[in-house]
Amino acid sequence: MSKSSTITASIKSTLNRLYPSDQQWERFLKHWHILNGSWLKILAIVTMTIDHAAALYFWNHPSFHITLFTIGNRTITLYVLMRLIGRLAFPIFSFLLVEGFLHTHNRIKYGVNLFLFALISEIPFNLACSNALFYHSQNVFFTLFIGYLGLCAIERFKNKPFSMALSLIGLFIISFFLKADYGYIGFGFILMLYALRNSRLIQALVGCCILPSHVIAGLAFVPLSMYNGKRGFIKSPLAKYLFYIYYPLHLFVIYIMR
Repeated sequence: MSKSSTITASIKSTLNRLYPSDQQWERFLKHWHILNGSWLKILAIVTMTIDHAAALYFWNHPSFHITLFTIGNRTITLYVLMRLIGRLAFPIFSFLLVEGFLHTHNRIKYGVNLFLFALISEIPFNLACSNALFYHSQNVFFTLFIGYLGLCAIERFKNKPFSMALSLIGLFIISFFLKADYGYIGFGFILMLYALRNSRLIQALVGCCILPSHVIAGLAFVPLSMYNGKRGFIKSPLAKYLFYIYYPLHLFVIYIMR
């Protein structure tokens, strides 16, 4: 073996020890795959509710702005802590969207449900955000729906790169001007989750760089890395639609309470 080959082999060996491959990472996480899709849904709902309660109800309560602790120059209040916890919700919802796209038996019905609940959620969203029927931004269901259309475009035009690129650019422009929650960043994040679905480690690393509040949002990949690929106990159609209904319902409840 030449000297250069020996050096190359040594470098590869060192990198493998310092940076485990995705297969090694998956083997390490295999023993921690204890969360099914139902638990991820519950975690997403809980963190979302905490976030919206802080942003839409407790934001002007003085007791929620008392300093709990400081991290460097950052003051952490109960309000800030609740908003940080809420950063976990969107990555988990997006992950579940990709999983739903991959495993649904009826992609048209799945997309129609997303669009219908985007429309149903708009008035509760507007009321909760502005106390009015109209608001300059749209609810997150629109972001999920546009992301879903992007996944459909990738599958539909996988052998037609020009058509695929044109479709994704069009959806990107729509997501930019629509101004739904997470907007074009959320759209790109959903596409990234799909593109890197077979590489959880890289998916997590790239995901931390895409979303706002990078470090906090990146913590969502901890429970996501514990996903075991099973649906879990939320199986019946009624339970599935209750999961959809919760979003507009909890926004309307917050509006009424406020």
